[in-house]
Order: sequence, then structure tokens, then C-alpha cells
Amino acid sequence: MKNGLQLVFAGILGGAVALSGSYMFSSPQSQTIHVSTESQPVAATPNAYQQLTTNTHTNINTPKDFTTAADKAMPSVVNITAVTEFKAKNSRELEFYEYFGVKPKPSESTGSGVIISPKGYIVTNNHVVKRATEVEVTLFDKRKFKAKVVGTDPSTDLAVLKIEGASLPSMEFANSDEAKIGEWVLAVGSPFELSSTVTAGIISAKGRDIDILKDRYSIESFIQTDAAVNPGNSGGALVNSSGQLLGINTAIIAPSGTYAGYSFAVPINLVKKVVQDLMQYGEVKRGYLGVMIQDVSTVTEELNLNISEGVYVSELVEDGAAEAAGIKKGDVITEVNTINIKSVPELQEQIGSRNPGDAVTLTVLRDQQEKQLVVKLKN
Repeated sequence: MKNGLQLVFAGILGGAVALSGSYMFSSPQSQTIHVSTESQPVAATPNAYQQLTTNTHTNINTPKDFTTAADKAMPSVVNITAVTEFKAKNSRELEFYEYFGVKPKPSESTGSGVIISPKGYIVTNNHVVKRATEVEVTLFDKRKFKAKVVGTDPSTDLAVLKIEGASLPSMEFANSDEAKIGEWVLAVGSPFELSSTVTAGIISAKGRDIDILKDRYSIESFIQTDAAVNPGNSGGALVNSSGQLLGINTAIIAPSGTYAGYSFAVPINLVKKVVQDLMQYGEVKRGYLGVMIQDVSTVTEELNLNISEGVYVSELVEDGAAEAAGIKKGDVITEVNTINIKSVPELQEQIGSRNPGDAVTLTVLRDQQEKQLVVKLKN
């Protein structure tokens, strides 16, 4: 497999696929801190050391521990057991079992989920409940419920379940657009059926496309973290240091099939749109720009462009939303509603979290000049 890496869903032990591309990482620029010694050298005393470290680290928000965040998050994270009745692949397989009088047992898999409403709505991954004939949910307080699958969306690997119960804890949402690389996060779920497991890490990257979802309209703009995520964590919570839901843990990259330092979560702003649609319509209604796009970095040299980040518009769909708004072939999209856009996955995430009929303001670079155009998304 490419680069010797395997990528597996975090709730499935098998079914690995190869990475489809490589990523370039740039080191942050070093920063020099100047300390004034105007009158005399600073003595190496505790007070001087304390002053120096305070002055140079005041903006680093390192929590003393994660107990508050864990206490807030754990009650809303559930363990999911999905049972799938055996179904013969063809008549020959069915005849084989009938001939020997063998009745294959149902298969069983486990994953995680997050209660997002006191009314009993739970978000998880589509691959956790895909083809399941029975779904059981175990809460943090050990209560068990039979769950109904409200709807699924393969394009984001999300699903919504519903249980009927009282005093159901739900989790507060964060704003994933505001999440920062280097920010502390917790992964909460049930790896290896070890319920209510909490691991910590940082956000390693945003807008990561790992080419794992093969749906025609798939949207991959994952939050990448180094929090330990393993089989069984799928559908569980990625939370910030305040205990707010930042994303839904979905996949890992692991040569051995277990944690190796790379895990991926669907950002909560995209989750919210998908969940709302599944709850209201039973399917996801998407708004479209009507463009063919690619990372501008892939055409910078060929077209002699003086820009390395953004999304290049290579074609327009006739009578599409972009064409109607005045977007032109060759434009480079750099912002959506003032949110910086560096890559195709980031643009897909922003548009994918909105509805048909919504108006978005795009900042585009055309002939070295910035323009702002309002686009009303079409379905």
C-alpha cells in the first residue's frame, strides 16, 4: 500500500484501504524573543525566572487537566452495538448452508455515538450501523435502549439514531470553524468495547482529505488529531477543552489496524447541517455552487499564478449558482463569508454545511484583484 500505510474506519477491524495521496508539511517559522537588559543583566533568581516565563508564555492556554471537559462530555457519549442478520450472497451459498443444516449466526459490531438532544437523538457514523437489523445503545449510566435509525448519509459517513428515554444528557456544540491547529482536544468513546474511554491530544491539521468516502458526493474535510482513537471509537465525540462537541471521530491511519497517531473527525459545523436534514427530511439536501474546482497549487506553475493557497475554478456549470453570480473560469476562491479557504476540502466543508437557497459571499482573486460576489446556492 502507498507509503506503507493503511487507513481503517475507527469502528471496524477490517476493510482497510490505501491512502490516495501524500501531504506536504511546512515547519512554522521560528520566533525570536528579545529580553531587555537595559540597566544590568537579569539575575538568575526565582522572581526573574518567573517574570521571564510569564512574559513569554502568557498566551498559551494549557489546561491544568481535562477533568472538567471529561465530566461534561462522558455522560452524552454512548456505546452502540449493531446486529446484522446473515444474508446469503447468492443462491449457491444459501443452498450450501441449507444442505448442511447450518443456520449462520448474526454478526455483531460495536461503535460509539453522541446524544445531541434531550429528545433522544444520537449522531454516529454510517459505517457503524450500515445494514444493521437491530441497534442497541448503552448509556454512560448503563441504561440500555433499542434504537431506531432515523437516517444515514454515506457522503459524510454520518447517521442519526433515536431512542425513547427520560433524563437524557446531551452535549453542547462548539464552532469547528474557530478550532485551531495545536488546540487541546479529547476523544471520548468505546475503543475495543471499553466504554467511556477518554484520550487527549491536539488538533494536528484541519481540512484533511484522506479519500476514504467513495460516495459520489462525498465531503471530506476532516479535523486531524493525535488523540488515541481505535476500533470502537467510531461515532464518538471529539471535544474541546471546554467539553464542547467539536467533531465526530470517524477514521484512523494505522499500519497495524490500531492507533498510530493519526485520527480524523467530521467537524461539528458540517455534522449539524447533516443531522438537521436527516431529522427533518430523512435525507440531506445540499446546496451547490455549480463549479469544477481544484487546489490552486496544482495549476500555479502552469498558469503563472502568484498565489499558492485557494481553490481554482476550472469550469462552470451552465445556469449554475456560480455562473449566475458572476464567477468566472480562472477565478481563485480564497474566502467564504470571511473564512479563509486554502483547499478544495475546506471549500466543500463550507458549502456542504449550507442549504439550497442560502446566500454566501465568496472572495475571489481575478487578474490579481480581489472581488466579493454573493452566490445563492442551488440544489
